[in-house]
Amino acid sequence: MRQTPKRQQTIPDANMRLLDAYLQNLIIEHGLAENTISAYQSDLLDFLSFLNADSAENSLDLGEITDQSIFLYIVDIRRRKKDDNSASGGLAARSLARRLSALRGFFAFAREEGILNSDPTRFLENPKLHKNLPEVLTRKEMQALLEQPDLRGKIGFRDRTMLELLYASGLRVSELCEFKPLDFDPQAGIVRIFGKGAKERLVPVHAEAARWLEQYMAVWRPLFGPKSDFVFLNRSGQGLSRIAVWKLVRKYALAAGIHKEISPHTFRHSFATHLLEGGADLRSVQMLLGHADISATEIYTHVQAERLGKVHQAHHPRSKTSPK
Repeated sequence: MRQTPKRQQTIPDANMRLLDAYLQNLIIEHGLAENTISAYQSDLLDFLSFLNADSAENSLDLGEITDQSIFLYIVDIRRRKKDDNSASGGLAARSLARRLSALRGFFAFAREEGILNSDPTRFLENPKLHKNLPEVLTRKEMQALLEQPDLRGKIGFRDRTMLELLYASGLRVSELCEFKPLDFDPQAGIVRIFGKGAKERLVPVHAEAARWLEQYMAVWRPLFGPKSDFVFLNRSGQGLSRIAVWKLVRKYALAAGIHKEISPHTFRHSFATHLLEGGADLRSVQMLLGHADISATEIYTHVQAERLGKVHQAHHPRSKTSPK
């Protein structure tokens, strides 16, 4: 991890607690790699230190930040970067994009937590960069991971059901933890999900996942002595936490011999990728994932492009010819 800013001691405790909560959210909800989390932490500590510098014009609470404050910070980091290494020509586009991404995510999280009423980063535009596909599991890796829980006890059966549902529906980990028995319609094979912003969506699950879910709720869930109205419970009968789900996914991935950066969100990426590989259209995948904007789903378009390329190669009358 890079060194934290020297001005860190001036950051209010409330801001540090919010930063810690945001970083934990990135690990659990989004499954970001350790190096990425470390970079975000360093960037955000630098930003919070800038806000609370000794200079009166910079000393601001989060609620007082405006888009002008963000602009002044960007000017400041560009100046410091040039001072450190004048030959570099200032902050690289990818480094700036990461800092802006960290800021945008941090303020979005602050709004979700009810700390801010408006987002001072709403007018920020990232430098144009190539989007990398998130880590996904192959079908063989997914099958190996699903088979890891020991089905001889309630914990193993709970975990297998949980993994099957994640892969069958593309749920976010928060949606999984908040999933309740009445949100499952076994007759229709549909789960009802309340996503970001309490938006409701209906997601069909295949018969295999529905069978696991039905048997778990009928036979195994009562053995946990439910004390809360959630489907997936811990040994005390309370709902599983997001960090608990994250740890279980990592444990079973390692047991399956998978050494990729795995998190519950990997199931969501794999769900979308495997659907597109099987012929689903992007708009349908958008609806299943609960993305408000199609641009959030377009990260998977390379899958469609690859599949269409194979179709073209296999069926176009000129594709099998070559110059003689």
